Amino acid sequence: MAGTSWLKGRVKAVPSGDCIVISALTNNNAGPPPEKTITLSSLIAPRLARRGGVDEPFAWDSREYLRKLCIGKEVTFKVDYTVPSIGREFGSVFLGDKNVAMLVVSEGWAKVREQGQQKGEVSPFLAELSRLEEQAKQQGLGRWSREPGAAQASIRDLPPSAIGDPSNLDAMGLLASNKGKPMQCIVEQVRDGSTVRVYLLPDFQFVQVFVAGIQAPSMGRRAVVESVIESETTLDESNGARPSSESGGALTSAQRLAASAATSNEVAPDPFALEAKHFTETRVLNRDVRVVLEGVDKFSNLIGSVYYPDGETAKDLAPELVENGLAKYVEWSANMMEEEAKRRLKASELQAKKSRLRMWTNYVPPASNSKAIHNQNFTGKVVEVVSGDCIVVADDSIPYGSPMAERRVNISSIRGPKMGNPRRDEKPAAFAREAKEFLRTRLIGRQVKVEMEYSRKMTNADGAPSEDGRVMGFGSVFLISPVKGEGDDASSAAASTADGHPAGSNVAELLLSRGFATVVRHRDFDERSKYYDALLSAESRAAAGRKGLHSAKDPPVMHIHDLVTASSKKARDFLPFLQRSRRTPAIVEYVFSGHRFKLLIPKETCSVAFSFSGVRCPGRDEPYSDEAISLMRRKILQRDVEIEVETVDRTGTFLGTLWESRTNVAITLLEAGLAKLQTSFATDRIPDAHLLERAEQSAKQQKLKIWGDYVEGQEPSNGSVVENKNKEVIKVVVTEVLDGGRFYIQSVGDQKVTSIQHQLSSLNIQEAPVIGTFTPKKGDVVLAQFSADNSWNRAMIVNVPRGAVASPQDMFEVFYIDYGNQEGVPYSRLRPLDPSVSSGPALAQLCRLAYVKVPSLEEDFGQEAAEFFSENTLNSSKEFVATVEERDTSGGKVKGQGTGTVLVVTLCASDSEESINAAMLEVGLARLERRKRWESKERQTMFDNLESFQETARTKRLGMWEYGDIQSDDEDMGPPVRKAGGGRR
Repeated sequence: MAGTSWLKGRVKAVPSGDCIVISALTNNNAGPPPEKTITLSSLIAPRLARRGGVDEPFAWDSREYLRKLCIGKEVTFKVDYTVPSIGREFGSVFLGDKNVAMLVVSEGWAKVREQGQQKGEVSPFLAELSRLEEQAKQQGLGRWSREPGAAQASIRDLPPSAIGDPSNLDAMGLLASNKGKPMQCIVEQVRDGSTVRVYLLPDFQFVQVFVAGIQAPSMGRRAVVESVIESETTLDESNGARPSSESGGALTSAQRLAASAATSNEVAPDPFALEAKHFTETRVLNRDVRVVLEGVDKFSNLIGSVYYPDGETAKDLAPELVENGLAKYVEWSANMMEEEAKRRLKASELQAKKSRLRMWTNYVPPASNSKAIHNQNFTGKVVEVVSGDCIVVADDSIPYGSPMAERRVNISSIRGPKMGNPRRDEKPAAFAREAKEFLRTRLIGRQVKVEMEYSRKMTNADGAPSEDGRVMGFGSVFLISPVKGEGDDASSAAASTADGHPAGSNVAELLLSRGFATVVRHRDFDERSKYYDALLSAESRAAAGRKGLHSAKDPPVMHIHDLVTASSKKARDFLPFLQRSRRTPAIVEYVFSGHRFKLLIPKETCSVAFSFSGVRCPGRDEPYSDEAISLMRRKILQRDVEIEVETVDRTGTFLGTLWESRTNVAITLLEAGLAKLQTSFATDRIPDAHLLERAEQSAKQQKLKIWGDYVEGQEPSNGSVVENKNKEVIKVVVTEVLDGGRFYIQSVGDQKVTSIQHQLSSLNIQEAPVIGTFTPKKGDVVLAQFSADNSWNRAMIVNVPRGAVASPQDMFEVFYIDYGNQEGVPYSRLRPLDPSVSSGPALAQLCRLAYVKVPSLEEDFGQEAAEFFSENTLNSSKEFVATVEERDTSGGKVKGQGTGTVLVVTLCASDSEESINAAMLEVGLARLERRKRWESKERQTMFDNLESFQETARTKRLGMWEYGDIQSDDEDMGPPVRKAGGGRR
């Protein structure tokens, strides 16, 4: 039969010593490229063993010579003739300018057949082949060896599994003796993209290996006819002859019956199955590879990793398939692998999905709550550590004092233990304090570089996105310089420079390596840290070392006495301990204002409210307040400081001096023009008093900040009440608290108040009246004896017993009109009141806080709000300034206490610049009212000033903001019934 033209291709497989499979170099169609099986013309090589048989002498050596000579190389070939009866093509193959057939014959690995069955079935190079064969015989090369026993020695001693009896394979034994060790193999067959059959060298054990961690598309189920033809002809009849007498040249009746049954059940290959198989074949078929066994499944199938040569390196087949979209990651077999290899496979699959390669062409990613952030890297100084996975950084690129200067950064791809919420009796999770302290000691005041990576919408408690659309920003944080003494934990610092990382330690890695955080297991398409693999490695090291969260030991328990929210009496009990210690180490936990802070004192295991003696910054509603707070946050927040306590005030706030790095911090405030000295304090008791005065004088002379309008010799008045335009301003004391936003006041210095108090004190109280002679009715004003201190006060009858009074113990509900509290009083403690006294106006005036809404006692945080308000106001010796913003004449009816006007006020302590309204917002126990479109410019300004306090609580998740944003109500509820309380001291 006439030959064809010369073609080019690449040798894909070498089934025997005289047969090769050549694949086309290019492919214009979908799927794998076309290929041809070429038997070298006029050659007969020794046959390899068939199923159940043995090799012919020198068969393996012959195949190995041709395999090593040609596999994977580009060749030029031509079909010389075909034999239709056996469906084979015979041809000439050139490797470069060398005839492959001549090379095989010259080495003695095949003999030359001088003529074919038909005319023309010979090689065009027959004469040269015959000459080379004769030369090889004379030299005793290859199969012509004259050494005694050489032929018998060349026959492989095949184990049962290699000759068709895999039931004898001891899979578990093989795994036990070779797990984790690279085994030299030759791949004999590729079943599909992720399954190969190999000879284990040097014992020629024939095993099937499933590639660990992946699964390629299925090749379907083929008919038996196809498989029998392939096994009997394609692979075994490599010498070019017709089928041997063992097969009879035709299928047996049993084989035909099985083929007929199988044909009807044939299943086509999955999409991309052929491409996956071809991809694997071109890389490993008939190649020397290394197999590392990872495990055995329940069916005793071997699971392993396959490494094939690629130049000077070895490549792992599994990630190559996954990266090209020709296999998917499977968890069950990946769990047998090392974590590093497992992570690499998952990352490869994710990239293939994103690129929609091959089998992922129609992949639809799940919805993600995260979004990548680009080009938002910045440097700055760490101002605050919020928790073990969240910090606040002052951005160097934003001017000092700007509201946006501080940026909250959640550390990418890690989760620290939750800090809990004391207001909800939620204790910190295990190692939460240790994680936060670890970051505090290493980051506070340090310069860092932040690489913002992704954002995530905040969610409510039910997992739904927050209504206001607020997002959390996540980034990787690097110290500009490595942390000293961190040892191996800072190993990323050296390597990072080459990779473009900042020249410093990755903070997330430091946390994970200490066991103070865990890595977030993101969903496939969620954004994540660029250094995710390094984070997983750090977590693995901590888990192996049983550190922190991975330890079986419980963390040390630390009980802290919180004196900030405790009563002033409890604070005074601690005063002797703090005074005795003189300079006491402390940590600044929170900055309430420029001069007032929350401190943790480890030695005394307590948290206290602390304020500078004799130094006051602008209040929250005044200019430069935010700048003073910002300065203190950058200067001392979460720093180690020293304090010297002088005394404690009526609210339980400790007064004294605070030093940071031997610097009196009050001096810093005064020098910056952000604070004033208060002459009401005894300066002779304040350390460094002369330095404070000098600092203030310097700021005055330079007219800094609050001294911008200062004129020497014209000192401003230090009065406690300042008129606010045309608004009414009253000096008052709070006499009763109904809830966190409603209360009663009494004017201080009012002549009416003084007159009525004098009349009451001069009354001669008679014995209890005889029942029937004095019958109080609802609405009457009488004298009632207050149960707390047995004093007699004016009271209005609110409720009377049913029926006539029958006993001195019958109870009457009364409302003390001069104080605002209410209680039940027995008949025996009531007296009629002279009309001259009873006709005087009630001294208690009902008020509510302006601009804010406070939860009622029945609502969440209602009790906390009432307690906070009471602790800060309910003291008979503490005076306040009440600025009347408006008068509510819509009713004011309060549980039978009468109808009148409610004063809507801004309440501020006489010795403080910060209003109670703002303080309630700042701790998250109140929220701003809804603004109206027609609000005056003045009210709009007030709302703007108070907005920052609410934002502080919302940002820090304080009080009612703990679980996200809350819904506003349209109306406030009226105050509930109050029993007589400790309104008067």
